[in-house]
Amino acid sequence: MSIGKRIQQLRIDNSLTQEQLAEKLAVSRQSISKWEMDQSLPEIDKVVQMSRLFSVGTDEILLEEADAKKLRPQQVHLGSVYLIARDFEASIAFYEKLLSMAVSTRNCGNKFAEFFFDNKCLAIMNEENLPGHHYGEGDHKFVLNFWVEDLKREYQRLRELGIGRMTEIEKVHEGYYHFDIYDPDQNVCEITGGYEEI
Repeated sequence: MSIGKRIQQLRIDNSLTQEQLAEKLAVSRQSISKWEMDQSLPEIDKVVQMSRLFSVGTDEILLEEADAKKLRPQQVHLGSVYLIARDFEASIAFYEKLLSMAVSTRNCGNKFAEFFFDNKCLAIMNEENLPGHHYGEGDHKFVLNFWVEDLKREYQRLRELGIGRMTEIEKVHEGYYHFDIYDPDQNVCEITGGYEEI
């Protein structure tokens, strides 16, 4: 698609007539018409104005779509959170109790187990059964953050379950309180939420 055709498409997508676009750019309607028919090119300051008006980068106007796509930042989406577990069974039991739910899926070869909640996936990976997967050296620790409505109630629940070492509830700053509980591999689960001081 030519520069002119891209300008025309952007104008139409933004419900503007040639006259309206000309007025916004302080040029004549004939100038817009010549740009769109590829009879002339807009000045660079007009390209910048159009990029602001249409909320696109200047590359969206000046470059072919394939070239513009290469320059566009790629959107990143969260897939799963992986925890590498040294004691696979103990970790599954810990997260079933922490999350108050049974494991959602479990690979028959005991390679991984998954918990699906809040449209997210927490995958417990069995360190003993990961041939071909190397996650580098180190102790593979992760911090998971969970939020609850009533922090005191959750603290009591987990304290009574006795499933892992816990810290006391701590105030970070006004409105932000948390405590930590550690899974069998000593990964930190930070629990935050609503808290009223007595």
